[in-house]
Amino acid sequence: MTPAEQRAEGAGPFTTRLTWQPPGGGTAVWESRPARRRGIIAARPAGAPAGRSAGVDDRALAGMRRLNAIAATAFVIGGALFAAGAGVAQFDSGDATTCACVYFAGGLFFNTGGYVSLLQVVNAPRHQPGGEGILFTRDWRWWSYEPTRVDWLSTFILSAGTLVFAVDLLDSFLQGLSVRQINRLVWAPDVIGCLLFLISGHLAFAEICHRGWPCLRRRSLGWWIVAVNQLGSVLFMISALAAYTRPATGSLVNADIANWGTLLGAGCFSAGGLLQLFERP
Repeated sequence: MTPAEQRAEGAGPFTTRLTWQPPGGGTAVWESRPARRRGIIAARPAGAPAGRSAGVDDRALAGMRRLNAIAATAFVIGGALFAAGAGVAQFDSGDATTCACVYFAGGLFFNTGGYVSLLQVVNAPRHQPGGEGILFTRDWRWWSYEPTRVDWLSTFILSAGTLVFAVDLLDSFLQGLSVRQINRLVWAPDVIGCLLFLISGHLAFAEICHRGWPCLRRRSLGWWIVAVNQLGSVLFMISALAAYTRPATGSLVNADIANWGTLLGAGCFSAGGLLQLFERP
């Protein structure tokens, strides 16, 4: 297999795995998630067993670990606060303002986790197809526009979803809203944010499965992180749909489902954050 004969795999227009023969012989395999999250590439020199080759220096590794720890911790705390807010609402242990404050604090941590996740992609180690099977880093950037990369698109949509949630959480502080205003200013952004989370999770599955539909990889820590977070997104969507306010009665479709869906979904994101701490570079 020559560099020109490299094999590309992925979902739709996205390339998530490349296999090629380095100039020195052997085989090199680049996979999107392990390369950007752990700074590793699978390399097998000619006549040797499979090994790992990391092309990033200690300084770059330290930066990757720092970003990973910040993102993971933000989701752990944000999920815990969202779960606490749902608990306050479900068990009537505080008024509406208290509940909104707890949710808003959790939303700030979700905003942080979403943006730092995008920074992980923007500043992730890159590879050189057809090269020696190593990774290299670029100068630090706070932003990039790379919609042809599935990891960038997934984390960008995730970050956008956290910002839409922020609109919903801010509007929840408004008083004296009519039912129509509640559904338009609070409920609609909630549903849109949940939808963005689901799309982001689907793209994350495409990245790790190298195809357009989910797979089962029980021995992959990255797969478990994606699966747990996607379960949380599903529960968030169920909660959002149950939180629709009926115009005729002024009551929620089902307050219990709305609160428990948020609580369990938030717990999933906290669990995903804890797992992410172990997916360190």
